[in-house]
Amino acid sequence: MTVSATSSVSTATTTTSSSSSSSSASSLTSSDFLSLLVSELQNQDPLNATSTTDFINQLTSYANFTSQQSINSNLTSLASSFSSLVTLNSVNYIGHTVEAKTDTASLSNGSATFGYSLSSAASNVSISVKESSGNTVWTGTGTGNSGSNSFTWDGKDSSGNQLSDGGQYTISVNATDSAGNSVLNYTTVTGTVTGIDTSTSTPSLTVGGVSVSAANIIGVTS
Repeated sequence: MTVSATSSVSTATTTTSSSSSSSSASSLTSSDFLSLLVSELQNQDPLNATSTTDFINQLTSYANFTSQQSINSNLTSLASSFSSLVTLNSVNYIGHTVEAKTDTASLSNGSATFGYSLSSAASNVSISVKESSGNTVWTGTGTGNSGSNSFTWDGKDSSGNQLSDGGQYTISVNATDSAGNSVLNYTTVTGTVTGIDTSTSTPSLTVGGVSVSAANIIGVTS
C-alpha cells in the first residue's frame, strides 16, 4: 500500500502535536525536524513525488532551523560572558570615589555630596532634600552654571539640627531659565564604592551606602 507524503507528514505532525499537548515543556528539536523530512521521503507517493524545488526548500528550512539554534546557543554563551566581564570591571570601582546619575545618597560624616547638570545657564535654582519617608528636611538655592554643578549638604535640617549619619536622603532640583523653562538634565551623587551586587543581570555598586547601577557611573574622581 502506498502512503502519500501528505498523509505521512500529517500523521507525524499530529503525533508531534499530541506530544506537545501532553507535555507543555516539549519543543521541536533539530532531530524532530530531520525525522519529518526522512519520513516524508520514505512514504511519498512515487507517482506524485516531492518536487526538487520543494525538497530543496525543506532542506533550506532545516539548515536555517539548525543555524538559528546554534546562534541562540552562542548568544546565550555570549551574554553570560558579557555579564561576567561587566562584573569584573565593576570590581575595579571598589575603593574609588565616583559620580553617578541618581538622586539619593546616605548621610556620612555629617554630609552628603550631590550634583546636577544643566543644559544651559539657569536664572533660578532651588534645591530641596527629603528624607526616606518623603518629608522635606532642607530647602535652599544652588548655582546655575551651564553644565555640571555641585552641592554639598551639611546634614542639617532647616532648623539647624544635625541629622544622624546613615539615613538616606533624596535631592530635588528645580532649575529654570529667564523664560521659566526647565534646564535640568539630571542629578548625581558622589561617594565611595564599598561593594558590588551581582544578584541581578545588571551589576549594581554600593555608593555611599546606596545601590547604584554600574551603567549610571559617569565619572571617577579618585
